[in-house]
Amino acid sequence: MQILIIEDEKQMAALLKKGLEEEGHSVTLAFDGQEGLEIARTYPFDAIVLDVMLPRVDGFQVARRLRDCRNHTPILMLTARDAVPDIVKGLDSGADDYLTKPFSFVEFLARLRAVARRGDQPRPLRIQVCDLVLDPATHEVYRADRPVHLTRTEFRLLECLMRRAGKTVERNALIEAVWGFDQEVESNTLDAFVSLVRGKVDRGHETKLLHTVRGIGFCLCENLEE
Repeated sequence: MQILIIEDEKQMAALLKKGLEEEGHSVTLAFDGQEGLEIARTYPFDAIVLDVMLPRVDGFQVARRLRDCRNHTPILMLTARDAVPDIVKGLDSGADDYLTKPFSFVEFLARLRAVARRGDQPRPLRIQVCDLVLDPATHEVYRADRPVHLTRTEFRLLECLMRRAGKTVERNALIEAVWGFDQEVESNTLDAFVSLVRGKVDRGHETKLLHTVRGIGFCLCENLEE
């Protein structure tokens, strides 16, 4: 899953990120409510882990504003405030579930899986562009019915491009979607991974799908319009 964690306690955020990545998920971090709100509005996620006590914009407002703009990404709200009125306020503001600190990581994973299953906008089981097929659930990729073997980072990059098929994805947006907002990734690192993915996806096929849009970014499509 693609998960956004909005948590101002950096040690807590880092621990959750590490644990989720060990479970095979992709994690993006935001350390205040305004930043988290902007990220959630801009990029698609399978679930959002949202702290209540945040700088700039609190978690209640983040949840409410996302729901007001028809963003229905499942939200698991985290907080040390365990009073019933606070829990009710969190759920009424748009959260799908509410977990109080401290909590066990096993319970956190179970709650996160549960809210993700209740998402109002489930992603398609398979994504297809021309004869290229990607399955987000199994992490399998096929081109013309032949398996394409990708590393985890290569898979994330290809998935990001396939979800935006036919549209040019800017370089910075691609770096943020694949590596996260809190990582410093050089532009030539992105170029190297794009080259690896292009070699695995396009080599040996007459129709090339992964195109470079000079000065902007990359586009995955059957025919790139000039």
